[in-house]
Amino acid sequence: MAEPIKILCSVGKSADRPVLLGFAPAKLLHAHSFADVLNEDTGVGYQRRFNSQHSQDFRRYIRQCGASTIPLTLNLRPQESGWQVVDLENGQARLEIEPAAGKIMAQVDCQHRLGHLGDLDISLPFMCYIGLSLKEEMEVFSTINSKAKGLSTSLLDFHDAHLAGDLAKDRPELFIALHLNNDSESPWCRQLDLGGDSTSGMARRASLRTMQKAIKRFLNATRMLKTRSPERAAQTVLAFWKAVSEVLPDQWSNSRKHVLNKGVGVYALMDIAADLYKEASDVTKVDKGYFVNTLTDFAHDVDWTSGGRLKGLGGEAGVREAVSYIRDIRKRRHLKVVNNG
Repeated sequence: MAEPIKILCSVGKSADRPVLLGFAPAKLLHAHSFADVLNEDTGVGYQRRFNSQHSQDFRRYIRQCGASTIPLTLNLRPQESGWQVVDLENGQARLEIEPAAGKIMAQVDCQHRLGHLGDLDISLPFMCYIGLSLKEEMEVFSTINSKAKGLSTSLLDFHDAHLAGDLAKDRPELFIALHLNNDSESPWCRQLDLGGDSTSGMARRASLRTMQKAIKRFLNATRMLKTRSPERAAQTVLAFWKAVSEVLPDQWSNSRKHVLNKGVGVYALMDIAADLYKEASDVTKVDKGYFVNTLTDFAHDVDWTSGGRLKGLGGEAGVREAVSYIRDIRKRRHLKVVNNG
């Protein structure tokens, strides 16, 4: 039987967590570690999607004379076999890895540094947690990367959803946005970009962060949660978007040429949804049918094309302009109906 790979390490603590500190060739760390990238189709994993260019940049840098890096952050997953930590004297330990153990360490904070180093013998420092659970590992990742440039805010929101004790109560806008993305009857089902990878082949239309911010506008405008539960609010928002996709099927399905399910369109439509909800004579009867009827009266008069009236609008000012435009269309449509009547 082949001898295990042996890495001499120092044993210590990173705040309240025991860790190993050591050095090893890049290709060895690459061979026995993995990035737990979020699979948006299954909900498994938690890290950002791999950026090959970012990793290539680091490969070019680390091979230069005088290059260096801070320690890679890893975690020895407790459920993985093929490894053991042998305690030695004087604060030392030996990490032993069976040659056939495979990828036993999660790349908590180093996936882009290690990504393209699988063939290099360059010595790299590492800090390795010992046996963090998946939830604990996710918490560490989120803490390290909460301010990281380029890290998807939607991915951080996804982490919050998994770490929250009572998501519906603590972050109702996020609870509702995830409901839109997860409900099989939702027109948004698996179409919100969470910041991970997807093999479904479906085009992502808006980000999770965009949707939850738009929903927060709706909740603030309607003050719905003062009298209704987050679950009921989720059903109302779902009913609205089902109505949008039913009233405007061509604009919904052809997202490349229309803006109603991207950026400014999402924000504007959630503001319009708030208008419709507040105007209802009986909010207990606000359902898809109600939204279909009210949207049918004016939605087809709005130019939803990406090259039309809403072209180039962005930011808070752009949203205000878009909402004003849609409200004006609706007002003029209503006056026309009244006058003709």
